Amino acid sequence: MRSRRLVAALVTLVVVGGLFYLAAPYARAASFIVRAAKLGGRMESFARDRAYTVTKAPRHMVTTRYGDVAAQMYTPATTIRRTILLIPGIHSMGIEEPRLTALAQDLAGTGLQVMAMALPDLQRYRITAHATDVIEDAVTWMTARPDLAPDGRVGIVGVSFAGGLSISASGRPSIRDKVAFIVSFGGHGDLRRVLHYIATGDAPRLPGITLHPPHDYAASVVLYGLADRGIVPDDQVQPLRDGIETFLLASQLTLVDMTQANATFERARTMQKALPEPAATLMGYVNDRAVTKLGPLLVPYLDRLGADDAALSPELAAPPSAKIYLLHGDGDTVIPTAESRLLGDALKKKGANVHVLLSSLITHAEVNRSATVRETWQLVSFWGSALNN
Repeated sequence: MRSRRLVAALVTLVVVGGLFYLAAPYARAASFIVRAAKLGGRMESFARDRAYTVTKAPRHMVTTRYGDVAAQMYTPATTIRRTILLIPGIHSMGIEEPRLTALAQDLAGTGLQVMAMALPDLQRYRITAHATDVIEDAVTWMTARPDLAPDGRVGIVGVSFAGGLSISASGRPSIRDKVAFIVSFGGHGDLRRVLHYIATGDAPRLPGITLHPPHDYAASVVLYGLADRGIVPDDQVQPLRDGIETFLLASQLTLVDMTQANATFERARTMQKALPEPAATLMGYVNDRAVTKLGPLLVPYLDRLGADDAALSPELAAPPSAKIYLLHGDGDTVIPTAESRLLGDALKKKGANVHVLLSSLITHAEVNRSATVRETWQLVSFWGSALNN
């Protein structure tokens, strides 16, 4: 269903503000939001007509300390002023995930060159310090190339957990002066706090922010990470992880093909029947999306995931010198909305230049379609500021 409210809001902003003529970064931001929301109709046609043509290059490899990592370049048909590193969150499809490829195309349509690169550990459902190292290495690789970084700097847009990890990486001495800006899209500030929320549903209560029950996908990812940390016997680790991977894949396929997704969910249930205890019970909670039953079993093991490492929790890391943009949906059930506000406060105390926007126009890492003029303008202003760095 198309949102007439969002169309009306954007029309008002374009007409009243004269965006397409007087404020190019905000015009690009408005166009980007219209395209990302896939509104259809005249408004989307208008926005797409004014977006740059984008060429998707063949995959290339980026050298990191842990080996080469595949990346994809999206290049607009204009002079390249800035290249951004776009990093997806925890998803097995990596840079082929449909929402990520659409985001890359839409961002490139604003005139930015985009290099999409998944973090191998996140692609394997693991949040590790290695992932932060890979971001550091990717920025180093990009900024050594004048065609990608004419001024020696790149921007970063990190989605979900990649958002927080990008902030941790950007404060490191080797790349601190090589990052122009960071956008954390639904990211975290303190991994310990987020893991506790995923397992218990409890998070800091902040004025104006509604706390929602945690998503079963996140709980399944945490169980996957804990499988080899004592929660099941060693001989059950891989079979349990195979079952969880199958369930998570099925969850991802619901956005692509429901017939295939349902068949994959059924395969996960079949795998559960072949598991011994306690893996069978844990897998049963995964298949039943029983977060309230699974969560308490995870709590005693949460401190085994290394969340105290500053590489994993940007609140504990040295702050970047670049501008930081924290964008969060106000109904997020994967990473609580409060994370961006708490992280913003912590970074400001360290002297960082931080912009925080909590918006009902987005969910965890997607653009929604219902918003007031005020909310729409806030999102346009947020992206307009980021795109102008």
